[in-house]
Amino acid sequence: MSSQQPGSATATATRPRPGRLLGDVLVSLGFCSREKVEETVVEARAIGRPMGQVLLQHGLINSDQLAIAVAERFGLQYGNLETLTPDPEAMKLVTAQVARRVHAVPVGMRGDDTLLVAMPNPSNVIAIDDLAMITGLHIEPIVVSREDLDALLARLNRVDQLELEPPEPTEELAAAAAAAQEAVTDDSPTVRLVRSIISQAIEQGASDLHFDPAGDHMKVRFRVDGMMAEATRIPESRAARVLSRIKILSHLDISERRLPQDGRMTLTFDDRRIDIRVTTVPLVDGESAVLRLLDPGRRPLSFAELGMGDVDRARVERALTRSHGAVLATGPTGSGKTTTLYAGLAVVNSTEKTIMTIEDPVEYRVPGVKQMQVFERAGLTFATGLRTIVRADPDIIMVGEIRDHESARIAIEAALTGHLVLSTLHTNSAPGAAARLVDMGVEPYLVASAIGCVVAQRLARKLCPHCKRPTTVPAIEAGLAADGEVEIFEPGGCKRCRETGYHGRIGLFEVMRMTEEIGALILARAPASEITRCAIGQGMTTFVDDGLAKVRAGETTLTEIARVTS
Repeated sequence: MSSQQPGSATATATRPRPGRLLGDVLVSLGFCSREKVEETVVEARAIGRPMGQVLLQHGLINSDQLAIAVAERFGLQYGNLETLTPDPEAMKLVTAQVARRVHAVPVGMRGDDTLLVAMPNPSNVIAIDDLAMITGLHIEPIVVSREDLDALLARLNRVDQLELEPPEPTEELAAAAAAAQEAVTDDSPTVRLVRSIISQAIEQGASDLHFDPAGDHMKVRFRVDGMMAEATRIPESRAARVLSRIKILSHLDISERRLPQDGRMTLTFDDRRIDIRVTTVPLVDGESAVLRLLDPGRRPLSFAELGMGDVDRARVERALTRSHGAVLATGPTGSGKTTTLYAGLAVVNSTEKTIMTIEDPVEYRVPGVKQMQVFERAGLTFATGLRTIVRADPDIIMVGEIRDHESARIAIEAALTGHLVLSTLHTNSAPGAAARLVDMGVEPYLVASAIGCVVAQRLARKLCPHCKRPTTVPAIEAGLAADGEVEIFEPGGCKRCRETGYHGRIGLFEVMRMTEEIGALILARAPASEITRCAIGQGMTTFVDDGLAKVRAGETTLTEIARVTS
């Protein structure tokens, strides 16, 4: 190790200087055509974003190709999770908080005085200088993709590296008192443990965290891409303290263990405000807690980014251009219905229109939209909030969910009286939405007149682009009416996808337009199966057909389609 001490002012850093323009490098490497690069340069200047990020957004290059091109441009080494083996001792030279701030992670040493640092942007000389001052070492950047940087940051937050305290007293009252006392001490190990677990979940893209009692320990599981996976285990001796800390943050009663409780908390990680819904559930083995993570500052996705095809997207956008009517998103819990509504809001959002929403919770903050949060304890429900919104002169109304007869009636009446209404409904298919509204007590003639379009959806896991591998199956299995075999892809498994073979999710859609024929079937109270046949005859693509098209495009697998559509 160097004789220099951390923080030494004599520490130096490699300040990479760019050679050719990034666009020229991408073209020379064969990653992108000259025409596409020139078009993207114009767009990037117009919207004030880096050209590389715009190319990524449009799918013209992938994150690895961008990192390779940046490394080539600056004359630096390129690395990824398959080739880098981070040195734990090097990683300890900076805290996770510092690493997140400078967007860089130490991964090794070269000799005694050079620290190798993984970072996606080697032109960030401020970060390089900061690391040199903190460590007292010469800094040499290695260019990695932003995805790989996130994975390296997650390693810095491993829960099993936290120091655990000795077991607490065995008596229940004494244990509860100790747990409550430690849970309110801001610098206690329990506070650091809870924050570290939540931080790790955020970095892995988890939507939910489960703290479940399991005999002699508490099991912590994350839901990532819709699938549950164990993240860590907490000794039974610390379980009460962890639950008490969660309750304190959520403003719940820490002494109540016999009844379920619901609460909320807001935490800040790397200048990102994360809203968290908390539910505690008393089980026979002990108390469980479930945390739902929401990032209001995250950018809503577009229909194209959700995976909606051109034909379906045109149908939905046509319904959104109307001045009145209802556009409904349907599907089971966790199928992305609210995300689809926000994509619709992005299409209609305009300074010429007044848009108001009633949501539980508000998942995204949208500039120019008046958003209202349900607060049932104070009497603000979907129905009461919707009644207020209708009187506040809106052009467009978004209702987070139609839950009961009253909210259904108000939403449908609003759609018939000059408002465009966007909402969600729990049904298994697009044609089933009409029957569901009728079951809620809305007259069939009102349903047929008010609905303009129904979007039903499911979420399938996307193949990891870094490790998916080709295979062949009979053409008929891939949805093709032909003989022989066709090439599709199957999951592999790499460090970037945690060896699952999947990374991210993509939507499968059924889009049903309201037509005279379908309206007549609704008036006749026809079964959903009959409405389905009519909608398919008029061009509606089913979940299975949409899924098979995405399988042929190499985006997901036959196994995933069977899982989410069965």
